[in-house]
Amino acid sequence: GIISERQAGEGCYMDARPDERERGVTIKSTGVSLYFEHDEEDGRGPQAHLINLIDSPGHVDFSSEVTAALRITDGALVVVDCIEGCAVQTETVLRQSLAERVRPCVFVNKVDRCILELQMEPEDMYGRFRKAIEDVNVIIATYTDALMGDVQVAPENGSVAFGSGLHGWGFSVERFAKIYAAKMGVDKDRMMKRLWGDSFFNPKKKAWTNVSQSESCIEALPRAFCQFIMAPICQLIRATIDGDTEKYEKMMETLGIVLKGEDRHLTGRPLMKRAMQLWISAADALLGMIVTKLPSPKVAQRYRVDNLYEGPMDDEAAVAIRSCDKAGPLMMYVSKMMPASDRGRFYAFGRVFSGTVATGQKVRIQGPHYKVGSKEDLHIRSIQRTVLMMGRGTEPIADVPCGNTVALVGIDQYLLKSGTITTLEDAHNIADMRYSVAPVVKVAVRVKDGRELPKLVEGLKRLSKSDPLVVCTTEESGEHVIAGCGEMHVEVCLKDLREQYAQCDFVVSEPVVSYRETVTQASRQTCLAKSPNKHNRIYLTAEPMADELSNAIEEGKAGPKADPKERAKLLREKFDWDENAARKIWCWGPETDGANVVVDTTQAVQYLIEIKEHVNSAFQWATKEGPLCEENMRGIRFNIMDVTLHTDAIHRGAGQIMPPTRRCCFAAELTGKPTLQEPVFLVEITCPQEAMSGVYNCMNLRRGCVFEENPREGTPLVQVKAHLPVSESFGFVAALRQATSGQAFPQCVFDHWESLQGDCLQDGSKMQELILNIRKRKNIKVEMPKLGDYLDKL
Repeated sequence: GIISERQAGEGCYMDARPDERERGVTIKSTGVSLYFEHDEEDGRGPQAHLINLIDSPGHVDFSSEVTAALRITDGALVVVDCIEGCAVQTETVLRQSLAERVRPCVFVNKVDRCILELQMEPEDMYGRFRKAIEDVNVIIATYTDALMGDVQVAPENGSVAFGSGLHGWGFSVERFAKIYAAKMGVDKDRMMKRLWGDSFFNPKKKAWTNVSQSESCIEALPRAFCQFIMAPICQLIRATIDGDTEKYEKMMETLGIVLKGEDRHLTGRPLMKRAMQLWISAADALLGMIVTKLPSPKVAQRYRVDNLYEGPMDDEAAVAIRSCDKAGPLMMYVSKMMPASDRGRFYAFGRVFSGTVATGQKVRIQGPHYKVGSKEDLHIRSIQRTVLMMGRGTEPIADVPCGNTVALVGIDQYLLKSGTITTLEDAHNIADMRYSVAPVVKVAVRVKDGRELPKLVEGLKRLSKSDPLVVCTTEESGEHVIAGCGEMHVEVCLKDLREQYAQCDFVVSEPVVSYRETVTQASRQTCLAKSPNKHNRIYLTAEPMADELSNAIEEGKAGPKADPKERAKLLREKFDWDENAARKIWCWGPETDGANVVVDTTQAVQYLIEIKEHVNSAFQWATKEGPLCEENMRGIRFNIMDVTLHTDAIHRGAGQIMPPTRRCCFAAELTGKPTLQEPVFLVEITCPQEAMSGVYNCMNLRRGCVFEENPREGTPLVQVKAHLPVSESFGFVAALRQATSGQAFPQCVFDHWESLQGDCLQDGSKMQELILNIRKRKNIKVEMPKLGDYLDKL
């Protein structure tokens, strides 16, 4: 194997970076390809399988890495802690995988803690495991997909494994069912049903019952799962740990565990670890489950093609992806860039969906903005080399057929973060990934020594390549801004920038938060703006949209790419829009898919359709930089009430229409009681009951509010959910640990936008202070915008 048996559990082969090993968390996802022979006992002998495995981070701040990994895989192994159950990140990861149509199976980890630390009885362990599996199934049940069929996990059908990753042992019910089926002479599948759930074996009658205490017997029967699976495991572990030589030697003999060479002299924990690895190795249990329960690319691509491919479902590329045909045209998706060993170069890591990718092949590299038939975002180049990712290293390979992951050398300068690689002239792109988090935490960086500015700029380019989510921009004031989705994410990005990509010294500003501008009521008057030549007039009003609608637009259900009929139906039925408005949305903004809309509510206006494009482009500009403090707008619906236009086409060009539209949007916002929305984190904290007061104190100081507390049954721990404004979250983790003397574990994940309280137009209010501070930071005139600047008189 790649890791020696002795190192299993401590090896951390996939943690390629020094800071990953220090912190003990995965930061970047890494890929590895494994060869595995699995005997399905159907008479054909062991069949060879190739498993492409991607290890992705569990921390919420790096969930963008998970999205990138899910796009190029077909199955997911979700690891759940049997003591803590489903955490926030388990939920996020499951949601992401189901949205990408990736089939999950579950590994219940840390079973060794149940046996050794908590000294639990097998029956209690069964309850624990069942609760963890139910939690997972509850989340899965909310996403039913006709194409994927039933994806619920259950131990009795082999899609759940139990074990300990640290000690390298694990088992599925199937493993034991095989042994007992042979022993009792029954069918394996029937045995698997018996070994989970309410079934009990009565040794006196030699019969199975489904009640633990029948009339005839005096004491309760143990559950089959406990009696036949957990009891022997507990006995062996406890015997080896307590040093009960006689007992464990006898057990090892019956179980057929043979210790060789140095292993005979082991005692205590190392002995327990070695014996368990020989008896029930985690590798066999997990790889066996992956091979038998997760779909092969041939099966999976049939139902995933709808999600993956943007073009029509019957063109050549779609057909090739659906049939996973290695002789067909090449279609490959690059989901992320992996830093290579020579400085500043990257491997393009992705998956081949159809055809075969080979060294020296000439391909079309299509970025995310490519449209069929245009030349924008398109490069035609040859691939220098194809390599396999093997954890920290790479292995050269001549060509890779479809269904596998691969890394390409020599095309990193043509792609930013992700893209499609194909040999077809008329192939559409493979759809871009939707991230579950938004980059809301920003820091500005400035070089200490002016001569090193080019280094920093080059470093920022490389940084934005290396991470799927980080956004590097240059503000008008000349600041370089890095946006990430949490404190830890930004911290890791800055560390990479300093040590790897820029290699120069720079100063980092205090972290800042991006706000959104919105209105809280409909405009109190219809706003009017005239064009520079005074021949055209535009009348607008603004009104707020429901929060749910803004979310639906951001998720794409009511966005520009949704089906127009379904979108109109959703707007009518759920949000009570009238029929005309629902059909006459001109555009969304900013970036053509944000949560603001322009709705045409005019009646019979001449030449209206000719100015539509100009109004839309002005609207994009206005929603990107609002009047209050040049932040994006969100959740505003602009209604065009009326337009009077000059009859000559030359007098209503873009230069005459765009400025008044923008000014009118600003005026409409300022008359609608404008306010700012701030991003809010959902914080999940696990801590003991006695540390709760510290949690509450810490929350109250930071405008946080706790909205849910559930005690974890069987433990002194409490799980608390709270909302915390992102602007207050800097240093929150440290403060919380201090307040609870290190007993609380917080996890923050972006949840929603919330309007700030107060009136920003009132002098001396909190919000006005905030707006003026933002304006000062952005080098804009430090005073509130006046309505008169934007509103024209009749």
